[in-house]
Amino acid sequence: MIPRSVSLNFFLLFLVREIATVSALIMAKPNCKDTCGNISIPFPFGIGTGCYMNDWFSVDCNKTTADSPSRAFLSRINMEVLGISLEDRVVRVNSPIISSGCAGRGANLAINMTRSPFAFSSSNRFAAMGCNNHALLTQIQPEIVGCTTSTCGANNLTSFSTEGKENCYCSGNNCCQTSIPSNLQVFNASLGPTEDPNDQGRNQCKLAFIVDGEWSLDNIKSPKAVQDMQHVPVILDWFVYGDDIPVENSDAKYCSPPVKLVSGRWGLRTVTLYSNSTTCRCNQGYDGNPYLPDGCTDIDECKIPKGNWCSGMTKCVNVPGWHKCELDKAKITFLILGAATGLLLLLVGIWRLYKLEKKRKNIELKKKFFKHNGGLLLQQQLSSSDGSIQKTKIFTSKELEKATDRFNDNRILGQGGQGTVYKGMLADGSIVAVKKSKMMDEEKWEEFINEVVIVSQVNHRNVVKLLGCCLETEVPLLVYEFIPNGNLFEYIHDQKEEFQFSWEMRLRIATEVARALSYLHSAASIPIYHRDIKSTNILLDEKFKAKVSDFGTSRSITIDQTHLTTHVQGTFGYLDPEYFQSSQFTGKSDVYSFGVVLAELLTGQKPISYERPEERRGLATHFILLMEENKIFDILDERLMGQDREEEVIAVANLARRCLNLNGRKRPTMREVAIELEQIRLSKGALHAQQSSKEIENIWEEVPNVWEIAGPPTSVTIGDFRNGTAPSLDVQTVISHETW
Repeated sequence: MIPRSVSLNFFLLFLVREIATVSALIMAKPNCKDTCGNISIPFPFGIGTGCYMNDWFSVDCNKTTADSPSRAFLSRINMEVLGISLEDRVVRVNSPIISSGCAGRGANLAINMTRSPFAFSSSNRFAAMGCNNHALLTQIQPEIVGCTTSTCGANNLTSFSTEGKENCYCSGNNCCQTSIPSNLQVFNASLGPTEDPNDQGRNQCKLAFIVDGEWSLDNIKSPKAVQDMQHVPVILDWFVYGDDIPVENSDAKYCSPPVKLVSGRWGLRTVTLYSNSTTCRCNQGYDGNPYLPDGCTDIDECKIPKGNWCSGMTKCVNVPGWHKCELDKAKITFLILGAATGLLLLLVGIWRLYKLEKKRKNIELKKKFFKHNGGLLLQQQLSSSDGSIQKTKIFTSKELEKATDRFNDNRILGQGGQGTVYKGMLADGSIVAVKKSKMMDEEKWEEFINEVVIVSQVNHRNVVKLLGCCLETEVPLLVYEFIPNGNLFEYIHDQKEEFQFSWEMRLRIATEVARALSYLHSAASIPIYHRDIKSTNILLDEKFKAKVSDFGTSRSITIDQTHLTTHVQGTFGYLDPEYFQSSQFTGKSDVYSFGVVLAELLTGQKPISYERPEERRGLATHFILLMEENKIFDILDERLMGQDREEEVIAVANLARRCLNLNGRKRPTMREVAIELEQIRLSKGALHAQQSSKEIENIWEEVPNVWEIAGPPTSVTIGDFRNGTAPSLDVQTVISHETW
């Protein structure tokens, strides 16, 4: 039975393969045409003289019309060529159909290939069609090969219709088939009715043919379709005589020695080898035409798509007849580079994740510091204050780290009880002073925020201007305008021969400080008490004009308040004894501290000195006692001698004595002090500023010695005065004492 596959699939695949092979390999002899239409013509076949092995392999390439494709025919047997295979040693051709009693068909053509190198392949089938058709192959005696179709019904005698039988199998009903003998080189058939007396299709059309076993009859809807055909495809085996081709075996090809007539396997097919015939093939790893000299060429397996010959870190290297796998240095290099790149990307990814996590933590830490450093309190203060505070800039920690070279010790301008001041340069080139506060307890947050709020409200030429602050760091930072010429303490007590610290300069500085304090006490929108007036907190700009700084302990009060009750804070030597005893700070307490600064300007002596007797260690006490003894010129700064300003000096000394009155009610206000200093500067020593020494009350009998009020030495942080131990006066120590 002919298989139930699509008739031409195998042949089409075969043609595709051959066409692809022709495009890459030389299949015909040199200078010979290798195709006819779309049919490949490999040697031993050939078109034209000298292009074929012998006349049996001669191929004619003809055109029926000018527009039709060329058609190939085997010249000697006049059969149209449909395809040639060197590997399977077959040629596919059109074979005629033998008919009997069929109207419209021409004379039957028999095939005789005797003594040719061609024979019908055993893969072909002999088939017959028609009602009660008894078909036999002829000229093959003594063998009898044929088949008989079944009896037809009354309605099927003339048309061979299989209507209603879409799946028509060639198994006896109007169609029969059988195998053919091997080595068959002739084809003719006898067709006749069966011996059935009831045969109603005795004189009707009958057909017989040899057909390729791959050509399916199952898809033919009606035998009428075959009746209209002139040819069917058939497979012919072919062979070459050993005398026609020399046996030249090599690594590329193999040709068998001439053999007698035998049958055997060739590839996947059963073929017949004829007497003195030989077969050639390209060895494994080679492809091409083994019947041509040097016709077999090496196959480069490494170029075959999806060959997958080598795996891992090896590469395919072609060798004659095969290939080998060698270590691929390029792959290793790419692998190393890929691994390195992957590792680098991984590290970059980890680094980016680390940076992102660090950035996130820094943001969280800055938020924590902002809250810890009183940011919420500052926001509350800013929201409840007037618009002047909004001008204060909020700096980032990164800006200030860059400005101060990461708070380099070489940038330190000064240190005090509240913190350290660094010199810095902002991105716009402006020079600033950055105050880095000391680590604070939560109770000290209010002091820091207080300084920000207070200084932000102040707008006076003799008060250091606050530019901004930063709360993102562990300790809060304040940014002030930079005052280049240091503080007043340095010019009073660190004498420099090249700098003449004249009386006019001292009087002007005192007047400017008085103006600033007067402004803070009475002219500012909210009265402000500085609470830590001292010479180190009075800075001098490039023109040596005074600037009051360090508002860390300052407090603002309402208009109707007369004093503040707080922990005692200030610097020994400048601290108001009345405030120290009562813990009640008033504007007169700043007046007292300013009086000590006036005494410093007059005498050039430090507020605390252990070179003086114990009862005179404080400059205020020492100054008052000398004033009582009319010995003011005994302690006058020698740099003021010979400047002919005795009247002004005495006027300022009397003003300082009034400021140092231990009874705060008897001290002048800062406004009065400022006015009086202005008058002294304008009058060049007016006598009305002097007072008779008889009018001075001996108030030291009314208030105990300030050092006795302070209690035992262990309660004072500046040192033990009795045993001579003292703190450095370069850094004025701030005390905090709560009275009981």
